[in-house]
Amino acid sequence: MTKLSVNINKIATLRNARGGNNPDVVKVALDCEKFGAEGITVHPRPDERHIRRSDVYDLRPLLSTEFNIEGYPSKEFIDLVLKVKPHQVTLVPDAPDQITSNAGWDTKTNLSFLSELMDTFGGAGIRTSIFVGTDIELIEYAAKAGADRVELYTEPYATLYPTNPEAAIAPFVEAAKAVRSLGMGLNAGHDLSLVNLKYMHDNIPWLDEVSIGHALISDALYLGLEKTIEEYKNCLR
Repeated sequence: MTKLSVNINKIATLRNARGGNNPDVVKVALDCEKFGAEGITVHPRPDERHIRRSDVYDLRPLLSTEFNIEGYPSKEFIDLVLKVKPHQVTLVPDAPDQITSNAGWDTKTNLSFLSELMDTFGGAGIRTSIFVGTDIELIEYAAKAGADRVELYTEPYATLYPTNPEAAIAPFVEAAKAVRSLGMGLNAGHDLSLVNLKYMHDNIPWLDEVSIGHALISDALYLGLEKTIEEYKNCLR
């Protein structure tokens, strides 16, 4: 079964808007686990505008499911990941001031850089995942870099899905087949929601993990967190 990893960045954004510790990021993460999430994802950025480095340290000893840290591999990020040793690190090519991830890696141009990082994190016993688009050549270069998994950047799928689901999913199915043929694991994330998640999973049932934050937390405002996690897991059954 495909695992659901809940990205809790938006909980931290809400907390930071007022200061203090309401909502409590750690409690929400533990509640997500209690309600059935199989993982927790955080994306600490240099300006700490949502998840803080202290949050990462606070979460690590308390989580009982998979912990995934994603971000751009700056020196500070690399040091944080090696100290915390999550189950998985997901590398994204974000600029420091970027609002959200909006593209996958050019793995061909950055092959040497990424290969070194795969060795560094792999040597520490951390599963590696590289954020990519659906370009088959770039997926092949992710494999050459030594990545354990790739995470498909799914915003193009989510954008096209409402008007043409068949066309939206087609390049992702081909990309997913390429990932499987190369022996890597397969994750997906970005703009996945209750509207489009089931269709993606029906067409790519061998997904290892989906990482979902913004839509899930938004849905929880109406449905409640426990019900929302149940509905997302239903899409993956």
